[in-house]
Amino acid sequence: MRLVKHPVLCNYYVTYRCNAKCAFCDIWEKPSPYVTLEQVEANLRDLKKLGVSVIDFTGGEPLLHRQLPDFVRLARKMGFITTVTTNGLLYPKNAEKLRGQVDMLHFSLDSIDRETHDRGRGVACYDFVMESIRVALELGERPDILFTVFRHNLRELEQVYQEITQPNGLVLIINPAFEYNGVETGEQLSEDELDFLSAFGKRKGVYLNEAFIQLRRDGGNHVAKPVCRAASTTLVISPYNELVLPCYHLGEQKFPIEGQLFDLYQSAEVQGLAALEGRLPACEGCTINCYMQPSFAVETSKYFWQALPSTLKYNWEKGTWKRMFAMSN
Repeated sequence: MRLVKHPVLCNYYVTYRCNAKCAFCDIWEKPSPYVTLEQVEANLRDLKKLGVSVIDFTGGEPLLHRQLPDFVRLARKMGFITTVTTNGLLYPKNAEKLRGQVDMLHFSLDSIDRETHDRGRGVACYDFVMESIRVALELGERPDILFTVFRHNLRELEQVYQEITQPNGLVLIINPAFEYNGVETGEQLSEDELDFLSAFGKRKGVYLNEAFIQLRRDGGNHVAKPVCRAASTTLVISPYNELVLPCYHLGEQKFPIEGQLFDLYQSAEVQGLAALEGRLPACEGCTINCYMQPSFAVETSKYFWQALPSTLKYNWEKGTWKRMFAMSN
């Protein structure tokens, strides 16, 4: 049964440019403009009308956009929950401008070892993550550590938890790696490794969407009976000010917004493509967390019930439930 029939999330790509070269991502390879404040203002107004509650300002590296603090401030003023994920390279110099404006601030860290982390990111950023944590805490912020899990770094979760997140009172977010568009992430996690993650996710100060684990056990999304609700739960806006459908990672079609996002999203052409969510050939076996997270939240299924405890746990620890409750009234 569908519980929420309107989109809840916007993945807003402010640029595809990035100052890192992560091996498990191809976004940084793309040329890209920067979105404008005028575009963001117009689109946020329409996103509000469409019922969206969370804006994820993303990239590339979102902090490469010098106006990102303005975007986040505007979105929060309009009542949106805001989220930003950064590799940390530019956070210390922008921290004061972002202070108090990002509800869910994530620093990417994939290893306790400097060399290992920097090799995976293609640039020396480990020390910047550590500095970002220090600066954020000094400013009274509560950042999270986003740990992207592969087979090769799975056992490093323990040290990151014991030496970084717990001593600093941070939430450790476990982000199982996923493949897309031929971007390979190495050998898939075994059943025993999935069991290890599932158990780890139950610890205090750790967030793991258990439905992500179940989806991988089930072989991902299946076009015959899709669980993905990417296009109906999530709007993807590109740096070219286009609506991308059914999701960024497939990007089957792109529609120029031209200041008409509300009408565009409700148009027959867009809704027709949205109806194919999870049913396209490329959707078979998909486990992309970015779209499964909202998909599991809007429709009752075994994934909904498995995702619910961790979602409630995270929002309780972060305090975002208060703002979400206020927005619903």
